[in-house]
Amino acid sequence: MGIPLNSFSPLLEQMTLTLVAKAILLFLLGLLLANLFKRWILKVSRTTKYVWIINEETANMVYKLIILVALIYSLDILGILSIKMAGTTLSNVITALIVFYFSYLIAKKSKDYLLMSGAERGNLPEMQLKAKLFYYSLIAIASMIALNIAGFTGRLTTLIVAGGITGIVLGFSAQTVIANLISGIFMYFDKPLKIGDPVEVAGYSGVVNDIRILSTRIRTWDGTLVRIPNEKVFNSEIRNLTKYPARRVDVLIGIAYKEDINRAIEVIKKTLDDMPLVLAEPEPMVYVDELGDSSVNIYVKAWAPSEKWFNVRSAILQKIKEALDREGIEIPFPQRVNWFAEELRVKVEKG
Repeated sequence: MGIPLNSFSPLLEQMTLTLVAKAILLFLLGLLLANLFKRWILKVSRTTKYVWIINEETANMVYKLIILVALIYSLDILGILSIKMAGTTLSNVITALIVFYFSYLIAKKSKDYLLMSGAERGNLPEMQLKAKLFYYSLIAIASMIALNIAGFTGRLTTLIVAGGITGIVLGFSAQTVIANLISGIFMYFDKPLKIGDPVEVAGYSGVVNDIRILSTRIRTWDGTLVRIPNEKVFNSEIRNLTKYPARRVDVLIGIAYKEDINRAIEVIKKTLDDMPLVLAEPEPMVYVDELGDSSVNIYVKAWAPSEKWFNVRSAILQKIKEALDREGIEIPFPQRVNWFAEELRVKVEKG
């Protein structure tokens, strides 16, 4: 004796109504959360200084993202997107793609905003580094979240472990990349240099051309471009030649032993006083440093604007030389006095 199929109809209708109710409830909940998050972001954007990420555009993107995710999982409850594929469901894959896409849009918009604000405020080089760090960090986080939503995280881990030696090799290869990435992040917060700074680092001297996530590029004084990994830059001694507004010029001048030292010092001081780019404060210092083999060495220490340091140093050497020549003060050549143990006899033949 068979059971009539129409006896299951009320039960099937009840199950279908329950699923529809759950789907509608989930979507309405998503709609409510989307509105709450949008209002909260808009409220915070009026008072925060991080307007490059917390703004009206971000609020609208988050609003659309939550609604789309709620819609996808509502359809999944109804069985429309619950198709199995590669050990996961179609709804999970679509949700992961949407999350990554919206994260990418937010990262790109924030990066563009930082670059525009940097250009307006006149600190574009610093903002370029900040924009790059934020962009790649958000993309990396979004990638991990998307893989986790799609259900591929465990599978990727299994593949890496199963790779054995390949996994170890990849791990060692990635170690350098990660070290450079972390060094780049630390350099951003430490700020030992910025784009446009003349520096001496890792055995190279020149102007910082670009600071990237994994490397720093320096244009050397002879016009060549050098790419230095950030790990090497971060672990090296960095000499920033224009970090401070003033820099000292050190010059050693030798005068003959027969000359008047006080007069020579007065001539040098007057020369420095007449040079507009030599700072009056701190006051230049001129003093006898040592009694050399061929000359009395006078040390000159004068301060100049950092960006004009090289020009001022060249001018100081030229002006002091000209002033000493005018006053008849000799700058001697190296001299040697030879002593002989026995009397030296010289025979002169008549021509």
